[in-house]
Amino acid sequence: MKKMKLGYNDKLVMIGDSITDCGRARPVGDGRFETLGNGYVSVVAALLQSTYPELNLQIVNMGISGDTVRDLKARWEQDVLALQPNWLSIMIGINDVWRQFDQPHSIDVHIGLEEYETELEQLIVQTKPQLKGLILMTPFYIEPQADDRMRSKMDEYGAVVKKLAQKHGAALVDTQQAFNKVTEYIYPAALAWDRVHPGLNGHAVLARAFLQSIDYDYNKNL
Repeated sequence: MKKMKLGYNDKLVMIGDSITDCGRARPVGDGRFETLGNGYVSVVAALLQSTYPELNLQIVNMGISGDTVRDLKARWEQDVLALQPNWLSIMIGINDVWRQFDQPHSIDVHIGLEEYETELEQLIVQTKPQLKGLILMTPFYIEPQADDRMRSKMDEYGAVVKKLAQKHGAALVDTQQAFNKVTEYIYPAALAWDRVHPGLNGHAVLARAFLQSIDYDYNKNL
């Protein structure tokens, strides 16, 4: 069994859109009870802090509903760099793709693949020097048919995340693949009514995939 990647007193900041936000506290999602929201970030924190209490890990949720990579760029200094994380997790891209489908005529809010890759990589390069580790999570669409137009487009953005993870030595969370395995048995609407915003079972899928990426040990004895 590999050693879990996070270490003593590490601070993990998790940033993204509504899937990360999930009603977290403002201005900083840090503290007890509901401050981390009711999604995968809270599940990850609960499992890490209960299984590895000796590490004194700090988990901070900085998701904001509706965000795209442009929005992350605008708040990066305050919401990431100023918090001085040891570890950083980024999951962004769902809205970058979704706006192209639910607002097809609002061209100004569309974020093409090239802009998405350029802006995301700039954030990575800007932040890497102060980090012990980086975790990149692909965007997802809970649709098992890969030729669905939105799912196909989401996979293109997910491929960018995979490429950047490999290029920059980041841990990768392939959220789409995690959902693909579950939707072999469960209809997508049972995980997320709109195939984007999961219920607790869908957030557990995300949390499990995240924990696997950092070598979390489910069988660890205290």
